[in-house]
Amino acid sequence: MSLILAPMEGLLDFVLRDILTRVGGVDRCVSEFIRITDTLLPERVYARLVPELLHGGKTTSGVAVRPQLLGSDPVCLAENAARVAAMGCDGVDLNFGCPTKVVNRHRGGAALLEEPELLYQIVSAVRAAVPARQAVSAKMRLGLNDDKRAEECALAIEAGGAGELVVHARTKRDGYRPPAYWQRINDIAQVVRLPLVANGEIWTVADALACRQASGCQSLMLGRGMVANPGLGLGVRALDDPQRQAVDLAWQQLVPLLHDFWQLVCLHLSVDQHTGRLKQWLNLLRRTYPQAQYAFDAVRRFHDPADVNAWFRGLNLDGMPSSGALGRKELSPIE
Repeated sequence: MSLILAPMEGLLDFVLRDILTRVGGVDRCVSEFIRITDTLLPERVYARLVPELLHGGKTTSGVAVRPQLLGSDPVCLAENAARVAAMGCDGVDLNFGCPTKVVNRHRGGAALLEEPELLYQIVSAVRAAVPARQAVSAKMRLGLNDDKRAEECALAIEAGGAGELVVHARTKRDGYRPPAYWQRINDIAQVVRLPLVANGEIWTVADALACRQASGCQSLMLGRGMVANPGLGLGVRALDDPQRQAVDLAWQQLVPLLHDFWQLVCLHLSVDQHTGRLKQWLNLLRRTYPQAQYAFDAVRRFHDPADVNAWFRGLNLDGMPSSGALGRKELSPIE
């Protein structure tokens, strides 16, 4: 079984990958897509987009990060795959699932699911360009507007030489609306032999169990569910380890991670992104933590990072407001 942290454009960047992999339970991450058009990108661009490449291709907690490429030109994708592979990652991932209109309009992401032959050409070219010791994997949706060609697309990706395929169990037309059609992953598993990873609408441990049963996959990719509940990976791990008791990550344990996230955001991202990124994460955390509602309500009115710093200083050991200002060191670390 593998648990993989999903690529999510505008949300799961290197900052949040760093924080979530500190909690544990994740075997590997996939970066947000890197758009490839007709240019061989220089190493400095890859290092900016996936800074883990400067540290052995891993997060600070030692979890591998696999860069994901998006495009439609097999030759250019192969050249770029060879370059990023040479920077020291464990492999290269290919995006055949992005549902956004601008990407699809430029023949990228899920739009390629209408062209199985092109999928084969892309995977084959990239596999030939990447050293055999490094993996080539892919992620696809069930289709563009319907799922009629899902098996055909998976077979094309397998024939091209991919070693693993993540299937997001919705079409582009479905977007992120529930439900995810996990059973269709099981259908795909009947016609391909390469390892499949199930993805889509896994918010809880119960969802993970249901997804496994419906899809037939033991390996899962966790996206928004892991962002909303950073302890989700550990909870899923407990399903397979009778010696491990599932323990929810308490709000008091999460607050130091929120603070560290804030510090990294301020260090690495532009100032116009600072408060927005914190609000974005708190908004999703409200699904799991009642305390996150207070935090979101308090922070949503802030635009000046100094106000956020003052708010953090005013939290007590329970991660709630106190009458006195508490310093960062008084926040209990995660165990």
